[in-house]
Amino acid sequence: MRAPIGNFDQATPAPDCLDELSSPVADAVRDWHGGVPADQIVYVETDPEWADTAVFVEHYGQDLLETSANCVVVAGRRGGETRLAACLVLSTTRVDVNGVVRRQLDARKASFAPMEVATGETGMEYGGITPVGLPDGWPLLVDSRVVELPYVLVGSGRRRGKLLVPGKAFAQLPGAVVLDGLGV
Repeated sequence: MRAPIGNFDQATPAPDCLDELSSPVADAVRDWHGGVPADQIVYVETDPEWADTAVFVEHYGQDLLETSANCVVVAGRRGGETRLAACLVLSTTRVDVNGVVRRQLDARKASFAPMEVATGETGMEYGGITPVGLPDGWPLLVDSRVVELPYVLVGSGRRRGKLLVPGKAFAQLPGAVVLDGLGV
């Protein structure tokens, strides 16, 4: 099959290659619900040596610069309690942690979660964290520009490989809240 975006040697519907995904991502694809069929989620193998954005788009396609998104784990704190959430923004932007995220989580202070916390809590590899398969009960804050794209490149739970997901599917994930201005 041909990938809907980018120039990848091989593209496979995610339900047909669950072994290539991290366990929580594979479980989420296996149990997929929503208006977008699971077979529209496409897995593409990528080389971790080309993970740097400039090298990645040079190798896999310039269109990916405008159609890729980063998923980051944030920690909001208030009164000694910490609440984890994931944020999904276009890769050409950065997460407004101290504004939109802090207010949305009703936190006094918000910051990026330490790598050990992000990987330990999600069960995904650093550099491959994706909004597909997040822990139950986590808020998923999604920039509105992400859901408007026909397809978006995100992590697969592992550093090797990416998912190409219809943008509107992110609004249907558990805990998803679509926000204007999350990515600045």
